[in-house]
Amino acid sequence: MPATLLATHRVEKPWGRHTLWPGFADPAPDGEPVGEVWFQQPGDTSPDLLIKYLFTSEKLSVQVHPNDEQAQARGLPRGKDECWLILAAEPDSTIALGTLEPMSREQLRSASLDGSIEHLLDWKKVKAGDFFYSGSNTIHAIGAGITLIEVQQNSETTYRLYDYGRPRELHLEDGVAVSDPVPYEAYASPGEVEPGREVLVEGPKFVMERWTGGDRSVTVPGGETGWLVPIRGEGSVDGVAWKAGDCVSIEGSGQLSASADADLLFAYPGTRRA
Repeated sequence: MPATLLATHRVEKPWGRHTLWPGFADPAPDGEPVGEVWFQQPGDTSPDLLIKYLFTSEKLSVQVHPNDEQAQARGLPRGKDECWLILAAEPDSTIALGTLEPMSREQLRSASLDGSIEHLLDWKKVKAGDFFYSGSNTIHAIGAGITLIEVQQNSETTYRLYDYGRPRELHLEDGVAVSDPVPYEAYASPGEVEPGREVLVEGPKFVMERWTGGDRSVTVPGGETGWLVPIRGEGSVDGVAWKAGDCVSIEGSGQLSASADADLLFAYPGTRRA
């Protein structure tokens, strides 16, 4: 089973932080804050999924992503479903998902222009351990004071609806056109399917599992690539050593050995778990 330790790419953001997460070196106190760390496949590949850590000190913009059909109509490879596992959050941290009440597209456009959209979203308090699936077409915004892991379809197509008066470009026409301005419906995670194996996402675009430590066989179905994301602990997969803060891409089948304290995510494209 080919296994590859991926390179990390640190992204400086004004809304980022100087204190990150175990496994990542903090930026210098006088350096630019880091908002994202994501993992790069070798070569010029464009894998189906992208794994990121996010570190926020301010609210991120109110935004929306197209679905596959809408993206492909614009000549893009795919839309963007994404999900978030909250690693840490300040007591008042929130994430917005969906609107409080159904809105028309014209109401959404007007509210985005005058700023009232911020108060028409469903801001949910979050804490460590919370999990959210944000399908394409879902209006959303990640709040301040949050550390999370994001697993997403590999697309950078983001339409910004509102940005709290910051001088950045908005994409109102495109964003309104692909938005479903309705209340959010929580994703029904399958949950624990066997001891030490919890399924957080089972389609429609990818599967994500959460594992405890120990030894196990790993199989990536259908010739796809899987991504092992160690939140805590250390170990190896087919001779490739990893630790918290790493990400390992895996193909085929093989053996994983993880320390007893390990907390692992494993994500791969598809609609059903292996």
